[in-house]
Amino acid sequence: MIEYRNLRIALLGAGSVGSQVARLLLEQGEELASRVGAGLELIGIAVRDVDAPRDADLPRELFTTDARTLIQSADVVIELMGGIEPAREYILLAINSGADVVTGNKALLATHGPELFDAAAQVGAQLYYEAAAGGAIPIIRPLRDSLAGDRVRRVMGIVNGTTNFILDRMDTEGDTFESALATATALGYAEADPTADVEGYDAAQKAAILASLAFHTAVPVEAVHREGITSITAGEVEAAKRAGFVVKLLAICERLTDAQTGVEGVSVRVHPALISRLHPLAAVHGAKNAVFVQAEAAGDLMFYGAGAGGLETASAVLGDLVSAARRHVAGGPGVGESTHANLPIFGIGAVNTRYQITLQVTDKPGVLAQVAGLFSEHSVSVEAVQQTVASAEPGRSPGEALTATLVIVTHEAPEAALSATVAAVSSNDAVVRVESVLRVEGDTP
Repeated sequence: MIEYRNLRIALLGAGSVGSQVARLLLEQGEELASRVGAGLELIGIAVRDVDAPRDADLPRELFTTDARTLIQSADVVIELMGGIEPAREYILLAINSGADVVTGNKALLATHGPELFDAAAQVGAQLYYEAAAGGAIPIIRPLRDSLAGDRVRRVMGIVNGTTNFILDRMDTEGDTFESALATATALGYAEADPTADVEGYDAAQKAAILASLAFHTAVPVEAVHREGITSITAGEVEAAKRAGFVVKLLAICERLTDAQTGVEGVSVRVHPALISRLHPLAAVHGAKNAVFVQAEAAGDLMFYGAGAGGLETASAVLGDLVSAARRHVAGGPGVGESTHANLPIFGIGAVNTRYQITLQVTDKPGVLAQVAGLFSEHSVSVEAVQQTVASAEPGRSPGEALTATLVIVTHEAPEAALSATVAAVSSNDAVVRVESVLRVEGDTP
């Protein structure tokens, strides 16, 4: 039997994920070696401060502040520092030094992915990043490998645990956004500054990565339409519940065909949306994540699990490490990322979907007909209308008309047509205000 030398593993970063990766690598080294066919030797952990407290008890002699020297001595470099720089610089150094790289850095891949993949391809190295888009959920390999012979039509997922926890609390407990966010923070699901989560930045980075893989097209994060959940009210969530929907922050990546030119392209968007309570994604509760994939041959597939957490994410990182180590043992060049399709990326105006529009209107005869007429004028077909009992607006003057709530659900319509319709409705004298506009995804409840 051929015996291979130990593979030298360098770890950059020892935060919540990095500490768990190091601990598991040290504790399970023999078992991992048996799966690989060679020993896995953790030769060092590069950190900014060797004396900082860690989430795991690790040998102090492993720590160093000299990342460059460590990288140049490694066969595989695991980058778990986060951020753009110096992570980008270190990954390029690792690649040019002949090492494969494992990373969970979604922000870096979403902004500099093509540069890193090109650098790896030029020297026959490989970049592994299962942990970058779904934490412990195995979604990168299925898109890159298992579905490589299929044609993915759509990827729709809940890819941020913080926002899913908040919206789930609003749905199940009746919390306001502010109250649910406070609970998420207290439980450790939300950062002290939750902007990246609640404004959709984190989900947009993951969507860019998933779309690039699914459609073999480089999708920069700047091309992802992004909306957060800070404007979602308890009233909207309750109205959705009554109608058989649930509100989720969705990342949606799909192939579209331009109606005018017939050209096929890609749309990538992150925004709150209504989905039927019968849809599999509606059953994703708490801080869990799930990705729903629709492929032409394979049909509907769903991947579910923990989207974050030090130990959970470490599982994905170690899976990539085993893959990288097996490649070293077997030999052969790395397999580059495929962006051969180079499809155009369409903006949000090209999207066709259903919508739910909630209006406060003056309660008088003919108002519903006026509003319906405005939808018809802009070629937006109405599927259903619900009207609540009229009530008095706060601060209403004696003799002033009562108001009623109209909830209108449309058939599929172009985003551009819907936007024009909402603008026209907003300026109508009978409409007090447009309370909300939410896209509807999935099947009718």
